[in-house]
Amino acid sequence: MEIQSFTTPHSIEMYRMTVIRSALKLYIKTGMKVNRMYTPANMVQAVAQKTGKQYKRGKNGMTEAFNDLEAWLINNRTLNNEELPL
Repeated sequence: MEIQSFTTPHSIEMYRMTVIRSALKLYIKTGMKVNRMYTPANMVQAVAQKTGKQYKRGKNGMTEAFNDLEAWLINNRTLNNEELPL
């Protein structure tokens, strides 16, 4: 088993956004928060910082943020022509 480490700022940010994507997906689907820091407002705010868009409060805004984050992750997942494992 090989341990994956993220050492560059790009790969660290990609990992962070991937975790936020998973947390948003869980919250949208079940209403469960992953932990106390990952409130809906904090997750949407993190996505807004990356995409530059403001999102409405509520499930529609969260769904839009989730879709935009998925698109952002797909567009930014290569680094030096190597795909990051996501």
